[in-house]
Amino acid sequence: MTVLHAGWGGISNPKFDAVLARFRPIFADIASGAVTREVAHELPFEQIAWLKAEKFGALRVPEDEGGYGLDLPELFSLLTELSEADSNITQALRGHFAFAEDVLNKPAGKYRTRWIERLVRGELAGNAWTEIGNAQIEGFSTRISERDGKLWLNGEKYYTTGSLFADWLDVGAADQQARGVCVSVRRESPGLNIVDDWDGIGQTLTASGTSTFTDVEVFPEDIVFDEERFQYATGLYQTVHLATLAGIGRALAGDVARAVAARRRTYDHASASRSSADPQVLQIVGKVRSAAYAASAITIASARALQRAFDARFANEEERVQINAETEIETAQAQVIITDLILDASTRAFDSLGASATKKPAALDRHWRNARTLSSHNPRIYKERIVGDYAVNGTLPPPQWRIGVPAATS
Repeated sequence: MTVLHAGWGGISNPKFDAVLARFRPIFADIASGAVTREVAHELPFEQIAWLKAEKFGALRVPEDEGGYGLDLPELFSLLTELSEADSNITQALRGHFAFAEDVLNKPAGKYRTRWIERLVRGELAGNAWTEIGNAQIEGFSTRISERDGKLWLNGEKYYTTGSLFADWLDVGAADQQARGVCVSVRRESPGLNIVDDWDGIGQTLTASGTSTFTDVEVFPEDIVFDEERFQYATGLYQTVHLATLAGIGRALAGDVARAVAARRRTYDHASASRSSADPQVLQIVGKVRSAAYAASAITIASARALQRAFDARFANEEERVQINAETEIETAQAQVIITDLILDASTRAFDSLGASATKKPAALDRHWRNARTLSSHNPRIYKERIVGDYAVNGTLPPPQWRIGVPAATS
């Protein structure tokens, strides 16, 4: 059954259908153990290894360079389906797909060739950008220094999502001149320590914990200046969240539909003798599924905006600035609506079932917890304001965002 035939709409063409057919059995295996992993807090090392073996991280690499050659709407359609199987895994791979997108934006040369070869081998990159506590919003305390003719990285990062599963870490840092840089570091590097100490209420299996760098050697060829990174990064990072939320909505819709179909108990004041025939219950299930459908469709619309930005990556600066701004507006608008849709659905779904649905082994609460955690990133209240300011005053959205303590208040 294709996504189209399942009633989810979406994308269908021979190339994409072939890629989907390759990964769908893996997604099914991932989904089969998702609840068990959630309840037992088992990190999905094995499941991510299955994806690595099939070069999942090379989905965007052109076919003539050894990848699958998916465009961005196709990528996010696939990520939505992976998120339906286990949203933790999509979140864990978020940093990788942003890093891979940056590689694809690079002009031909040694750097791009080296990384394309790594992606095609199945290697994955994790994320190590955010600093907590009194970290400054203007720059990083994680720094590169020079000693004995070598470069060394020192600092600490939190929210290093997916790094325990990765081969490389994509690290935000400051160089010797305090310029913002991105540096790639092998996960096995001496002096690098990663701890799974993420204690959030949701997305608990993403290994979004602490990474500490103590005299980790880095190499000049693995350093890129901030301004050289691809310019629609914020939109792409956000759209991974959107695909993850849409997948959570689909998983929720499936779980609730199956639970209602199997339910035998009912109430003496119900509208039917079985929940599966109760029009009020069916209405709730329909609303939950429709929210997931809308979230999936909006995610693909956001991905199409990103594709326009990718296609314009070598255009003149004025054109790129405008297209990237419009892309950011579209992803912000999508975030505002999808967040409401899935948070509401993940609460409303319980109205279709009895109190037994709240028992921990069922793990239905994971859908709300995961959606709530994802929706707390990049706060939507700011995105609503940014969209409104654009609509009323024509103000372009900020091209990049960071979190930390402003210098004036530190």
